[in-house]
Amino acid sequence: MERDPVQKAENQQKQLVLGLPKGSLQDATYALMKKAGFTVRAGARSYVPSVDDPELLPRLVRPQEISRYVEGGMLDAGITGHDWIVENGSDVVEVADLVYSKQEMRPVRWVLAVPQDSPIRAPKDLAGKHVATEAVGLTRRYLADQGVEAHVEYSWGATEVKPELGLVDAIVEITETGSSLRANNLRIVDTILESTTKLIANKAAWAEPWKRAKTEQLAILLQGALNAEGKVLLKMNAEQANVPAISDVLPALHAPTVNPLSSEGWVAIESVVDETVVREIIPQLKTAGAEGIIEIPLNKVVA
Repeated sequence: MERDPVQKAENQQKQLVLGLPKGSLQDATYALMKKAGFTVRAGARSYVPSVDDPELLPRLVRPQEISRYVEGGMLDAGITGHDWIVENGSDVVEVADLVYSKQEMRPVRWVLAVPQDSPIRAPKDLAGKHVATEAVGLTRRYLADQGVEAHVEYSWGATEVKPELGLVDAIVEITETGSSLRANNLRIVDTILESTTKLIANKAAWAEPWKRAKTEQLAILLQGALNAEGKVLLKMNAEQANVPAISDVLPALHAPTVNPLSSEGWVAIESVVDETVVREIIPQLKTAGAEGIIEIPLNKVVA
């Protein structure tokens, strides 16, 4: 029987407009979405990717702009850095942290840096000085909190070389380890902000039950994919009498799962463990009495 046309039209309108970061975060975001169960595809020049979920309408947007468009309602939700939310002063719902080991999505810091031989030792020494940065709003708010008046200018790139060229006295730049700053003979004076990748939502969309539920579903799956990163499932069989010895060897989220087998006195044991320890514990498990040990990669672990 054909569905009611009004209901059909309403169902077709149920889409969450999702901002995905264009640029350096793009590939890492696609990989994370894939692990979460969503295949996103886009051409090299396309800003309108496709996804195998008709309830998602993805848009590729520069991460610097996503929070503005989420706040303004052009996007219902988006993935961007906490730093750009602060930079734009965006009033959005921060739904979930998405801390990923992929280099582009690791936690980062915005730091104040100066040349190694600079007399600037503290933020107060910046009074009347010139500071270059891509994060102008963030830097101005930081200096205002410090009670310092300085000239803050937008940097279009190559920010780390500008102090050496004598163009500015200091920079505010993003860093993970500080190695690039040291390579440019720069010294960190202060950390202004630590930032992670976030899933955010527009407040009006968050108040709408269907869009909130869809955003929460997305958050659960993305965080499940992140929880599974670097973990595997170990499965094995053992005699019941060997379970205590095997449990002593086997790390687990809570405790290993133990289920009886059809063979009297035998059990199946499974546990989620860090992949880095597998090569160490498999020989120990074998010695403790485990048999038929299987290692299975994981896509998601939902706590």
